Amino acid sequence: MPRRCVTCDLVSSLPHNVFQKPVNKEHYYLLQLVTSFLIGIIDIVCALYTMFINCFYLLQIGEITDFMKKTVERHQTLREKILEVIKDAIISGEMKAGSRVSEPEMAERFGISRTPIREAFRQLAAEGYLTIVPRKGAVIRIFSPRDIEEFYAVKSILEGYAARLACEKLSDKDIDRLEAINNRLEDLGRQNDVKHFFKIHNDFHSLFIKAADNEKLREIHNSLVERFQRLRFTSLSLPGRMALSVQEHKKIIEAFRARDGEKAEQLVRKNAEYGGRVLMEGHGAQVTMAAC
Repeated sequence: MPRRCVTCDLVSSLPHNVFQKPVNKEHYYLLQLVTSFLIGIIDIVCALYTMFINCFYLLQIGEITDFMKKTVERHQTLREKILEVIKDAIISGEMKAGSRVSEPEMAERFGISRTPIREAFRQLAAEGYLTIVPRKGAVIRIFSPRDIEEFYAVKSILEGYAARLACEKLSDKDIDRLEAINNRLEDLGRQNDVKHFFKIHNDFHSLFIKAADNEKLREIHNSLVERFQRLRFTSLSLPGRMALSVQEHKKIIEAFRARDGEKAEQLVRKNAEYGGRVLMEGHGAQVTMAAC
């Protein structure tokens, strides 16, 4: 906060508290003039000093803010790195389902405190990669065939219904955007870039689900999908899956352009249901259709 110079207040009171009225009236007025001039000079000096102090504090605050911003960014970068390493290890099979992920070991591996490790574990648990077990810690989650079947069954119903609703509400610009996203996915598929494919793949579905304009549907869908991200990523990682996903998206886009809600719903539902069946067959089945 800006500081007020106390000296100014003290000096301002000098003519009234210190100097006595001279007998000579001319001397008295001269003394008042000199005193007012001195007080004016002191006020200017004090104002400049106060301005300097305030600027100094503001600079310090700015430096502290920059430092805190950099610290937060570094913290977020560390967490993202931890997420990436653990996800890759789980999907590749380096970390087996049911095995324990040690918080101290991860902290030692990255040379950091346990706080960002703990935050990363919580996010991984929310996305279905880990399960936090009391008195045991983080364990790589095991999905049963029933988990897979139920997830894809509900997902297909929600997304199919969203596609039907969106069919009449998507603008031509929205459909062009879907096509642009799918073209980008096609490029990433050729590069075999699963990580970026997965992120942009989510954008494709999010666009028409948002266009359905049903907030409750969107909330339920997002909550469900967030807890099964691992399954969806694994599905897209299967050989040939990304290319087939792009082809199925093209059919869905055609249905949207034709404003055929029934066909759009059927395509989206069939697509999701098949994805669940392929995962339950052990990831080694011949792929004839993409899983979204």
